[in-house]
Amino acid sequence: MRRMLSAVCLAWVSVACAGEDSSPPTDTGTAEVVREGVRMIPIETPSGTFRVWTRRVGENPTIKLLLLHGGPGATHEYFEAMDDYLPGEGIEYYYYDQLGSAYSDQPDDPDLWEIPRFVDEVEQVRVALGLDAENFYLLGHSWGGILAIEYALEHQDDLKGLIISNMMASIPAYNEYAHDVLMPAMDQSALAEIQAMEAAEDFGNPRYMDLLMEHHYVDHVLRMPPEEWPDAVNRAFDKINPEIYVPMQGPSELGASGKLVDWDRTADLGRITVPTLVIGAEHDTMDPAHMEWMAGAVQHGRYLYLPDGSHMSMWDDQEAYMAGVMAFLKDVDAGSF
Repeated sequence: MRRMLSAVCLAWVSVACAGEDSSPPTDTGTAEVVREGVRMIPIETPSGTFRVWTRRVGENPTIKLLLLHGGPGATHEYFEAMDDYLPGEGIEYYYYDQLGSAYSDQPDDPDLWEIPRFVDEVEQVRVALGLDAENFYLLGHSWGGILAIEYALEHQDDLKGLIISNMMASIPAYNEYAHDVLMPAMDQSALAEIQAMEAAEDFGNPRYMDLLMEHHYVDHVLRMPPEEWPDAVNRAFDKINPEIYVPMQGPSELGASGKLVDWDRTADLGRITVPTLVIGAEHDTMDPAHMEWMAGAVQHGRYLYLPDGSHMSMWDDQEAYMAGVMAFLKDVDAGSF
């Protein structure tokens, strides 16, 4: 189990990734790179100019989907599940590693890891890619869902549609769900041992990761035997940047802390007017009932419920996930949402 965890290097166990080499690949500027749709986009920040990695797949003048990965500090790679579905439906989509993530620049500046700065980054990416209200759809998963909500509240005039995947609108509500629902359902002796190690800040203990995998991850993060986890997921989690993840999310895997601990947009969802799809899963770390409520709180919402899915439901309830995403995109595009 310990050997397998080293290979997976779970994003949600950020401390385990501190030793991984996540330096970005060289941007050669060759015709091969251009042909593959890769662009390194310059991003202006208070600390200077840095570059973020994007890659376009497909071409569609009216449906262009930008994918916001989770973490914070993971990578686009776990979205590669899209490759088996969206191209065949003629949907254009963009992989994108946020600043600090593996294929993008990784500045050593803690002041950059703030929600407003990430929102401004997404806006700069949108402008650089030429996306606008006639074609721009935004899908945010997990932390990316927080970022997508924040972006919509600031820039929804430039959006055609919004997808919030596997993310509640309140970290306090998420922590309450973890405490009141997820923890009581766990093996209580394992939970006690996990909590003791967290209290001792012994997050690098191999036993901590083993217990989380056996009693939490395979139930609520990705419902597959660990040895069957997709390569795309493993690659994304291998490259997690703990210098972003820990300050923002916090080190515990049974709730969130860090800079996000008080984040709550439940009172603001009614200001989102663009067509919105909210995706929730029965076995998620996030409360599916709360996510269903979110779909009713925005002005034009739809809820996609995945009975067999968990947090990575694009993998463990894949057919239903992809069908729901594609139906939403096509309905909004056709004006029938």
